[in-house]
Amino acid sequence: MQQEKALAILKSGKNVFLTGSAGTGKTYVLNQYISYLKERKVKVAVTASTGIAATHMNGMTIHSWSGIGVKEFITQGNLTSMKSKKYLKDHLEKVKVLIIDEISMLHKNQINAVDVVLRYFKNNEEAFGGVQVVLCGDFFQLPPIGHQGETSKEKFAFMSEAWVKSNLAVCYLTEQFRQSDNELNLILNEIRTTGISKKSYETLKNASKNSLDQEKEPTKLFTHNYDVDRINAQHLSTLSGKPKKFKAKTSGNKKLIATLKNSVLAGEELVFKIGAKVMFVKNDKEKRYVNGSLGTILGFTDKGFPSVKLLNGKTITTEIENWSIIDDNGKTLASYRQIPLRLAWAITVHKCQGMTLDAAEIDLSKTFEMGQGYVALSRLKKLENLQLIGLNEMALRVDSLAHKADKRFQELSEDADNEFVLDELELIAKTFIRDSGGLIDKKEITKHKNRVKEKERGKLSTYEVTLIHLKQSVSLKDIAEVRGLSVGTIAGHLIKIRKDHPDENLNYYKPKTAVLKKVKAAYDEQPKSTPVSLNAIYGKLGGSVNYDDIKLAIAFL
Repeated sequence: MQQEKALAILKSGKNVFLTGSAGTGKTYVLNQYISYLKERKVKVAVTASTGIAATHMNGMTIHSWSGIGVKEFITQGNLTSMKSKKYLKDHLEKVKVLIIDEISMLHKNQINAVDVVLRYFKNNEEAFGGVQVVLCGDFFQLPPIGHQGETSKEKFAFMSEAWVKSNLAVCYLTEQFRQSDNELNLILNEIRTTGISKKSYETLKNASKNSLDQEKEPTKLFTHNYDVDRINAQHLSTLSGKPKKFKAKTSGNKKLIATLKNSVLAGEELVFKIGAKVMFVKNDKEKRYVNGSLGTILGFTDKGFPSVKLLNGKTITTEIENWSIIDDNGKTLASYRQIPLRLAWAITVHKCQGMTLDAAEIDLSKTFEMGQGYVALSRLKKLENLQLIGLNEMALRVDSLAHKADKRFQELSEDADNEFVLDELELIAKTFIRDSGGLIDKKEITKHKNRVKEKERGKLSTYEVTLIHLKQSVSLKDIAEVRGLSVGTIAGHLIKIRKDHPDENLNYYKPKTAVLKKVKAAYDEQPKSTPVSLNAIYGKLGGSVNYDDIKLAIAFL
């Protein structure tokens, strides 16, 4: 299925399982849908099965959001206790869309528990209490952590009662955006079909002979933390120069801060030196780098931040980034501020999920669970950028139940692709937004969209935001509409802006000379010891000049 069709099905309000091989753009489609809902003020909960995945989307773990915590089963007593907690009651009762990313790592019992909680809080016996549920992931990637001896049938989310009841439309993305190399793509697809050929196996083993550009020091991927920590510490200690430390700053709910600390790949205390090999661990809004971009620290700026030379030759001056847990209303519940870097001589397979790597030296000799090998290999774009330094029997194995399910998912996706027509989905989408209490009117959507953009610009004052628009000679009426304010308020802003920024050329807004003269005469008669009275000026002029024009004239006196 193409991304466009998958997004249209999501917008129609149907429950969806969004899947596909690594690199097909699942997270991209999810983010498109999340933005679409937020622009229309539909309450969406953005969650994931793990903290690492949740931080990629400024969401929270499904365990924290739903209140289930580490529990696998929910009792009536649990539900009664949860109902008394205002923070849970607020978002669980109001949510319209629930997104759970990395669904492969969520245990069957836990997805059932989320279903029980939502049906209780929504007082609705439909699956997930009638909330649109969007499950995203790939069951060939890392599996859920289960109890010793548990079978795949007892662990995988797709074997749960909640999954069956929710009647999910399967959207299996097929277009490959990461692997441009047919040889690597072929190997990954063969791993998915549990039938890697002898030829592909030999090709993969021969990757041990690949010669990578050692000047760029490719990242080493290991299955265990102790290998990663040892190698990063060793390399850092060999560099001369004074180490520079960066301590993270946090704010908000203590439990959620703890979740962020455990999940954000930029550690609570970072230590770097000039020459250190580092990796960006967040996507840049300006698209200068992505989560997984590698580079070397060239030095530190006047403000003390690392300056990083990327493998593509570009030099990036880093800044403090913010990781947040945000509720359905857009309120920040917890935040974690740190340089978006980590040492990158080595990294674990578990922590590389979601990254795209330029080159890597991968050791799969200690692979201990199915999916690890697939996740590691699928981080790369080309086979020639891989040096495979170890491989065991487990590394290329995928779960047989996941394989059977995947074949069925492909069939169901094809059925959905044939069943749903884009034009019809577009009409259904409007009804879904309206029924969810969202915005339908295009002007209202634009207004809200711009308000959101303004918030994202940072902590600008309302006057500074107005000035941005004024500099573009936008009419006061259009500025007011975009900002969701009155023309009078914007005209009032102009008085303060002209005072604070006398050198800005804002003559586009200057009233006609006749109006200026009238207002000046009335203004000059005002007592200087008291604040200017617009009512008095308006009365003095006998209503011949409206309030907005009076404000504009005062701005230019």
